[in-house]
Amino acid sequence: MATTVKEHLCSIHRSLDLLGEKWSLLIVRNALRGQTKFSEFRDALGVPSDILTSRLATLTAAGVFERRAYREPGARERSSYHLTERGRSLKTVLVALQEWGDENTPYPGGRVSLAQKAGSTDAVLLAFVDETGARVSPDQVRLVPGPAATITWDAV
Repeated sequence: MATTVKEHLCSIHRSLDLLGEKWSLLIVRNALRGQTKFSEFRDALGVPSDILTSRLATLTAAGVFERRAYREPGARERSSYHLTERGRSLKTVLVALQEWGDENTPYPGGRVSLAQKAGSTDAVLLAFVDETGARVSPDQVRLVPGPAATITWDAV
């Protein structure tokens, strides 16, 4: 995680300070798939142990994971890592990245993951919606300065 002298005003910048390294999001992705143990993350992702230790510590300190002690028969006590509400809310970010990747960098063999409504096979998509719940095209969405903005920019 990048060390900053002061907290960034931009929420995207602050989020990337925490999550911008690929292993962080891949660890969260695998936790959403049910993995909780250090060895599961290491073996499934092929991430070096020192990097995994660092990422799990950072994500735990940020409240994305909580550690829980467990002990397998005949082994020493270890920690498992469980997503908190903050961590589970990253599902939206991961599905957005998945949809972008499927559209812009598709895998020749087809989609690896699908987003479905729990308890059914109905597909779900991320979308912009207005206050009434009506879907809004991304082309109709613009980013504008918020109340904490200290500069202005040309809205796209």
